[in-house]
Amino acid sequence: MRSYNINNSVNKSSVLISKTTCSPIRLLTCLLLIILAPLLLLTSCATPSRTAKSGAQSALSLTISPKLTAPTTAKSSASTGNSEALEKLVRLKERLDSVAAPLLVNNVDLCPNLSRNLIGITAKTKYSYSAQFAEIAQKNLHLNEQLKVVSTLANGGAARAGIRPGDILIAAEDTIMPRGPNAENEAATILAALVTNTRSSIKLTVMRNDTNLLFNVPLTRACGIRVLLGNTDLVNSYADGRRLMVTRGMMNFVSSNEELAYVIAKEMAHNILTHPTKLRTTETMAGIMDKLNQVSFNSNVLTNTDSMTVMPKEFDMQADRLSLYLLVRAGYKIDQAMHFWQRLAKQYPAILLDSHTAIHPAITHRLLAIEKAIAEIQEKQKNQQPLLP
Repeated sequence: MRSYNINNSVNKSSVLISKTTCSPIRLLTCLLLIILAPLLLLTSCATPSRTAKSGAQSALSLTISPKLTAPTTAKSSASTGNSEALEKLVRLKERLDSVAAPLLVNNVDLCPNLSRNLIGITAKTKYSYSAQFAEIAQKNLHLNEQLKVVSTLANGGAARAGIRPGDILIAAEDTIMPRGPNAENEAATILAALVTNTRSSIKLTVMRNDTNLLFNVPLTRACGIRVLLGNTDLVNSYADGRRLMVTRGMMNFVSSNEELAYVIAKEMAHNILTHPTKLRTTETMAGIMDKLNQVSFNSNVLTNTDSMTVMPKEFDMQADRLSLYLLVRAGYKIDQAMHFWQRLAKQYPAILLDSHTAIHPAITHRLLAIEKAIAEIQEKQKNQQPLLP
């Protein structure tokens, strides 16, 4: 789902990770969060109206420029490597958001405490990436000091209203959008105050081809859970109460978008069921995530981490059951869910200290819960009963 979280400056909680015999440092040192928050909306369109010309630069498209030319020096080689790495991360994040979108939009009544009004855009500046990628993001993604729409949710409120990737965010209602290193957080605060439960739409001014355009963007209710990408080969995923993270390694492991949806729905369920809060892991992991947000791409040092917790089997069984309901309500098939979790546990068993199974070791109990829930859901579908857990 491609979205910009209106609450990303308000909630700082933790990722739920396991307390095994592994070192937390080993588990987390490689993580670099590529953060994008969900402002998902599916509603009707509106006609833009033109306003006065602006002297600011033209909006640029989302398309990534061709790869840099073959390196002739060590510096150009590193630049090319960073360019390719950034391009891969952008594509992974787009896929992650796309798969997450139906889960967030179609399960509002199952996440009442986390639901929010959302807009349906992703906006970034060159500062949205670590220092290592800032220059590449400016050159290849054409990002600068201003918040630029890099993607819109298909059929979402912003897309239907006419906002496009490449548009520069100028104002929300009568408030000028911030720019610079902290623009995303500052914009989140502004939007959080504007996008209230009583509002059905919001006026956004964007700049396109040196011309300011005004759009009335309808809002949609969705599960306001931020979806993060962890830049590490570890095959894992985490939840912290209001955010979920899927690692690059996990995204490379899944064989289809359906399997990726299984992982996302599982972490969504932990958040909806408030498991991180009940385990009292939020403060610990909030501190770790804040640090990880400052760690450079090649960092192998992360200190002052605290103990982490293995997920109790009762919590895992509850989350597995709820995740299946989230999946079918979002239009995903669940018939291969047991096979996926079995394959993951077999290939990355609990004895591998950094594995997903080490955090969620009760695989036998989980598979029984999944089998039972699938039968339960199929019976409800057969009898045309509401798909409610």
